[in-house]
Amino acid sequence: LATGDSLKTISFSYRLGHTTVYNIVIETCSIISQKLMPEVMAMPTMEIWKEIANEFWSTWNFPNCIGAIDGKHIVIQAPPKSGSQFFNYKKTFSVVLLALVDAQYNFIAVDIGSYGKNSDGGILAHSKFGKALDEGKLNIPDDTELPGTTNKAPFVIVGDEGFPL
Repeated sequence: LATGDSLKTISFSYRLGHTTVYNIVIETCSIISQKLMPEVMAMPTMEIWKEIANEFWSTWNFPNCIGAIDGKHIVIQAPPKSGSQFFNYKKTFSVVLLALVDAQYNFIAVDIGSYGKNSDGGILAHSKFGKALDEGKLNIPDDTELPGTTNKAPFVIVGDEGFPL
């Protein structure tokens, strides 16, 4: 992982089969993700959501915003026998990085590796974050007054037309 070498090069270097190296890399990434994700990217508490909203207000003059979301296509070589799963609207093969960021562009939540053919909204709907959002399990604070008024409004996530928020 640290060298950036191809799996083929690594398999030759260690005299291991390509499939063995592939499985080791996948298992290693999975374990790293499982162990570090709760520490590095823990789900925000109600207080943290409020801090994020305050940052959006002070930085961007956007009240009650708890994040900005978008998807980014990462171009790849089409895996063998993958058909059109990775083929996207830009006519390239890709996987999608879906990210929710705070006002300073720090990641709050990510979903990595969805097929390039999938829409941003579809990826969100099937992600852990999207499901938790739909089920009301994200500790998002209740409606609060907009700055300078007594009108209450919900907290929002901003995104482009690809997201049915």
